[in-house]
Amino acid sequence: MKPILWKTGALIMLSLSLALVFPACKKKNVELAPEIASSDEALFKLGEAEVKKDTEKAFLYLRQVIDSFPKSFYAQRAKLLIADAYFKKGSEGDMILAAAEYREFINLYPYSPSAAYSQYQIGMTFFTKTLKAGRDQTKTIQALAELKKVVTAYPLSEQAKSAQEKIKICEERLADNTLTIATHYYLVEAYKASTSRLTELLTNYPGFTKMDAVFFTLGDSYFKWNKVDQSVPYFTKLVTDYPKSAFAKKAQERLRQIEVADKAKKQE
Repeated sequence: MKPILWKTGALIMLSLSLALVFPACKKKNVELAPEIASSDEALFKLGEAEVKKDTEKAFLYLRQVIDSFPKSFYAQRAKLLIADAYFKKGSEGDMILAAAEYREFINLYPYSPSAAYSQYQIGMTFFTKTLKAGRDQTKTIQALAELKKVVTAYPLSEQAKSAQEKIKICEERLADNTLTIATHYYLVEAYKASTSRLTELLTNYPGFTKMDAVFFTLGDSYFKWNKVDQSVPYFTKLVTDYPKSAFAKKAQERLRQIEVADKAKKQE
């Protein structure tokens, strides 16, 4: 950004080429009186007023606050306002820029009360782009990692509770995705793959809400794989812990079949 040119008794022209930030935009000029250009608060308020009407113009004012008054309280607010403006736009590219701005805020102001908010917002740039089970879960994994940082680094913050709620949603989605994949393997009789996925699910997502389906599919994978002894604990767990589940009757039937087969063997 070019420095402010001071001229007594005259308006100051701040020229900034937006080519680096907005490649498709034309060069913009804004005129500021000396008393405005020399005030961090005045520049911030101009940017704040413009942010909903003309984002590019608002960014000129806000970045001038950051560049000219880097240690100012308004510089922190300006940085967050820029990040929030990108976030509200909501496109894939804007979310990337928002995350970059929030990261810069944390680097510049690590002890700011807004550092926790910034870390939470980084997580949300990924969370808002997550996809349902059965589709690419890269964003969910990224969101989970960033939201966990909120809880770890800022456990007493306001954002920590919200982060915990989002973490549960991410873990549920990842678990559901794993179950979807495992069920596919189960249906095509790829039992080694289904048991591997389901065992991983049990380990990583113990709070999954569809655990009854996991126990049945895991148990039945072993049953159909002719590893009957390994299936019994999962069928038993299902019947004991989820007696009202739609899978409970199926598990009971499998246990009866196993019992009958065992008796037949003993009688031979």
